[in-house]
Amino acid sequence: MNQVKLKLFFIILFSTYSMAGTIQIAVAANVSYAIDDLKKEFSKLYPDTKVKVTLGSSGKLTAQIKNGAPYQLFMSANMKYPNALYKDKTAVTKPIIYAQGAIALFSNKAQDFTKGIKLLKDKKIEKIAIANPKTAPYGKAAVEAMKNAGVYNDVKKKFVYAESISQTVSYTVTATDMGIIAKSSLFSPKMAEFKKGVNWGEVDPKLYAPIDQGIVILKEGEKNSEVEAFYNFILSEKSKKTFEDFGYTVP
Repeated sequence: MNQVKLKLFFIILFSTYSMAGTIQIAVAANVSYAIDDLKKEFSKLYPDTKVKVTLGSSGKLTAQIKNGAPYQLFMSANMKYPNALYKDKTAVTKPIIYAQGAIALFSNKAQDFTKGIKLLKDKKIEKIAIANPKTAPYGKAAVEAMKNAGVYNDVKKKFVYAESISQTVSYTVTATDMGIIAKSSLFSPKMAEFKKGVNWGEVDPKLYAPIDQGIVILKEGEKNSEVEAFYNFILSEKSKKTFEDFGYTVP
């Protein structure tokens, strides 16, 4: 084998090897409904790369990252946490918005959603599930919307706090009368039985700041071709279509 062929052989060998591992990504809970579809599409392009996902509230995932969790890429529910990680050089890429989320009112029973967020004041609504606003951006957006609508002080005694937005959905289905959840969850096949205008309604987006969701590559994933491939895929037109299918707005 001459030197040119030998060099070409090793280039092919190492490029194949470098795209045949497992990548570890931390993903905000609201993306849990879309992540399987995203992984399937990514797998069509990179069948030898396995994507291991850890879901949670953005605040808790950020704390884990700062404490040495071996995540290589982080998909947050806001820009605050990725910006903080980039500032302290835990993230190696500048945060970029991959999608914009929205919140919705949800109940497993029929409700009059024409009332909008003021429906929360109804005496029949005794328990309201929301994500912890201290660690979950969607919980923060829920509180902001209620305050701007002038209903927060009237309903805060009804709150049942969940650790993440996905747990908020679980609480609403099983234990509370209403929940303020990620709109994206309503596009999950498991939620198909719940109908817009009957079981859920959108929260007026004018009541809360846009939920800009940011993505960063972390130190653990620096110079990893598979991590870079997934990062680029999330920002691709193919992924934008998937996010739109799950109720997100994409930049």
